[in-house]
Amino acid sequence: MIDTVMVGKLGETETAAVGIANQYFFFFHMFLIGIAFGCAIFVAQFWGKKDVANIRRILGIGLASSIVISLIFMLVGFAGPSRIIGFFNREPAVLQAGAVYLRIVLIGYIFAGVTFTYNAALRAVGNALLPMMISGVALFINAFFNYVLIFGKLGFPELGVVGAAIATVIARIAETVTLVASVYLTNGVLAAKLKELTSFTLQYAKDTYRIVLPTLFNDINFGLANLIYQAVYGRMGSQAVAAVQICNTINNMFMIVVFGLGNAATVMIGNSIGAGREEEARSYAGRFLLLSLFVGIILGTLLALSAQPLLSFFNVTDTVSHASRIILYTMAAVFVVRILGFMYIVGVLRGGGDVKQAFYIEAFTMWFIGVPLTILGAMVFRFPVYVVNALAVTEEVAKCILSAFRVKSGRWIKNVTRDLVME
Repeated sequence: MIDTVMVGKLGETETAAVGIANQYFFFFHMFLIGIAFGCAIFVAQFWGKKDVANIRRILGIGLASSIVISLIFMLVGFAGPSRIIGFFNREPAVLQAGAVYLRIVLIGYIFAGVTFTYNAALRAVGNALLPMMISGVALFINAFFNYVLIFGKLGFPELGVVGAAIATVIARIAETVTLVASVYLTNGVLAAKLKELTSFTLQYAKDTYRIVLPTLFNDINFGLANLIYQAVYGRMGSQAVAAVQICNTINNMFMIVVFGLGNAATVMIGNSIGAGREEEARSYAGRFLLLSLFVGIILGTLLALSAQPLLSFFNVTDTVSHASRIILYTMAAVFVVRILGFMYIVGVLRGGGDVKQAFYIEAFTMWFIGVPLTILGAMVFRFPVYVVNALAVTEEVAKCILSAFRVKSGRWIKNVTRDLVME
């Protein structure tokens, strides 16, 4: 939110450029989430058994995987930043600014990979406080350097989008160093020696990836679908991109609560299953779904009420402001459905180890409902951006319904550590 508001002060072109460049990070981010939270399913269930040795093996697999993926994305990004931006938008000003921004922020990708893995593992063993505190520090660092480097304050040069990129890299490096140092200084369960991190066999890694891969494919699938959405908006012009980017930023500020609930459900349900308390896992699932319903109503109402005041922070034209306001009201109207769908998929099905079914549901609703309707609305019927965005939201409704049937069946509880080769 801070990044987008500060860059938004520079104008619509800069907002669109940074938003498009960050779509590449978003896709990379989906790989990281798939790996980190796929491994976290194991960590949560092993923590239920208090099996420290296998937690550290899984952490090693997660770190190795995240670092390899980070390096691949960095190499591809450095090889062709302009081509990546051009996939979404070909306006010369947007293309130039986006490529410059992307080339700099790529440096922080490997640090993001390490941070994601440790954050997911820490939450899985019940330590949500440490990553929260360190993320708060990183947020402050990012905001401070954004302020001084974007606008040229306190004697620093005025760098615009370049300053925003440098600030992001500084914050990512500081976050990773602080997080890893804290893990080892506190000597917790994740303070593993290199020998412990690499003590897994090839067969062990293969068995682990039988669960990690569906989670990874699920998030890659989600990322690809969102790239298609952004490419469609990009073809509609920079004003459409700016409107969607602003609304997604505001919406994500509210969705943070949802992400927290989903992660908490994954950990608590996974711990219960790992400890052999399946009825407790079912009870947690029901409670989290009920909590999500009430939270969704409250947050949806707050989003609708705050739409206009929040939009006033952005330096955009009346056309962009009008479209953004309608999109935000649409998001507010379906917020309950969105939070329930997220809780079903991430909190309950993934937490319960039912990762394949979660993947099938999300893949079907995105590629057979959301993506086709969005392309038809934008490219065939030429609807305004707020109508196209509303068509994309229909997948959320279908996902929620299908997930509800799966959870009601009771076949979602799977102890993923039971068949894992342990040495």
